[in-house]
Amino acid sequence: MATKTRIQVENEARILDAAVEVFATYGYHGATVDEVAERAGISKPNLHYYFERKRDLYLAVLRRTLDSWLAPLRELDRNGDPELELANYIAQKVELSRRFPAASRVFANEIVQGAPFLKRYLQTNLRGVVQRKAAVIQHWVDAGKLAPVDPYHLIFLIWAATQHYADFAAQVKAVMNTPRLTQNHYRKAGHSLARIILRGVLSEDQR
Repeated sequence: MATKTRIQVENEARILDAAVEVFATYGYHGATVDEVAERAGISKPNLHYYFERKRDLYLAVLRRTLDSWLAPLRELDRNGDPELELANYIAQKVELSRRFPAASRVFANEIVQGAPFLKRYLQTNLRGVVQRKAAVIQHWVDAGKLAPVDPYHLIFLIWAATQHYADFAAQVKAVMNTPRLTQNHYRKAGHSLARIILRGVLSEDQR
């Protein structure tokens, strides 16, 4: 495969940035390539140079999202300290929710619909990464470094808790009575989630 030029890389990123907003707003069926091209500031024929069909564009958005989410999960180090490794993973996932909320909503909608476009990817690529990192968590459990929890459910809990701040941001803002979620809100959320997930909510006297 030929190496992409700088212009090609920049144009592709610009198209995907526009596409994620369009798919988040209108869903797959309501989104149009014309709207994506307009938001990206390029012609429709130029867009089709990079993505032949709307389906290709949609899959690229989803896969870019998954790649960004799986990168910090892949970093979990079997030989590292479990508390530091998991706290860092939680913090990175919360930061991704802050930076790319629309991408999270596109992904959530795909899953709610039964993953019609992503099912094979979930059953292969995603499953493989999660299996390997579940084995890392199980190693920590077996070594007595973590309580005897199911690694898969721990990973699912982290996903659900961190993505809540992207998928349900309107609810969070309403309940917390704030017009917008600042970077400080997300930082505090990351710290709180790490403490709750890794240490629980019972006081030492109640344990």
